[in-house]
Amino acid sequence: MNERLKNSFDKIKAEEELKENTKAFIYEKTKGYTKRKKAGYRGLIPAMACLMLVIFGGYKLYFTPTVEISIDVNPSIELGINRFDKIISVNGYNSDGDELAGTLDIKYLSYTDAIDMILANDSINALLENGEVMVISVIGSDDEQSVQIMSEIESCTSEKGNTYCQYAHSDDVCHAHDMGLSYGKYSAYLELRALDSTITVEDVQNMTMREIRELIASLSGDSDSNSENGNGYGHGNGHGHENEHNGKNQS
Repeated sequence: MNERLKNSFDKIKAEEELKENTKAFIYEKTKGYTKRKKAGYRGLIPAMACLMLVIFGGYKLYFTPTVEISIDVNPSIELGINRFDKIISVNGYNSDGDELAGTLDIKYLSYTDAIDMILANDSINALLENGEVMVISVIGSDDEQSVQIMSEIESCTSEKGNTYCQYAHSDDVCHAHDMGLSYGKYSAYLELRALDSTITVEDVQNMTMREIRELIASLSGDSDSNSENGNGYGHGNGHGHENEHNGKNQS
């Protein structure tokens, strides 16, 4: 009798121990599974960080200008071009430039399409037909993209009267912007100031490029040759396009 009771109690105890051991085993396994899941999520963090770097790196790459195009008649505007040849910024550098920039729907277009639209603009055409001068400056770093853009713009403007092209190094544009000028106006300002030290940035800011060129010709006593040569911008487009690196020559 006593032996049977003892065996019964031992059996109950064994069953209780089995239950506890089973629960402990299951808990341990479940806890380990949770840890592994957490570890798995933690493993995603570097991948997500890399993805974010790619996204933001791509954003920065797209919205970093590699070449700028300064277009000066009066208005004066500048176009920022990214490495994919798309327009990422359109900035006016005087009141007329602000007004023109506000009417141009060219952001994210290719620069060739943007130049075509500007050349077809009614206000720009009216100015050129009235004898005003347009100077288009390509500002880059002597790389393949800059050379290609310069060549394309020369081609775009080859049949356009009173339109001239020039090239400048990208380092030079910083000085222009510090003075609140587009590069085209800045290069003309430097030339004018060399002839008359009393000329100020404010004087040239709202002058047309034709007025600036005529003043330069008058001060230099070379009005005839400048007129024959296309207002001092070389030889092409009926008068010609300038292919020299003006920005470097000035610096």
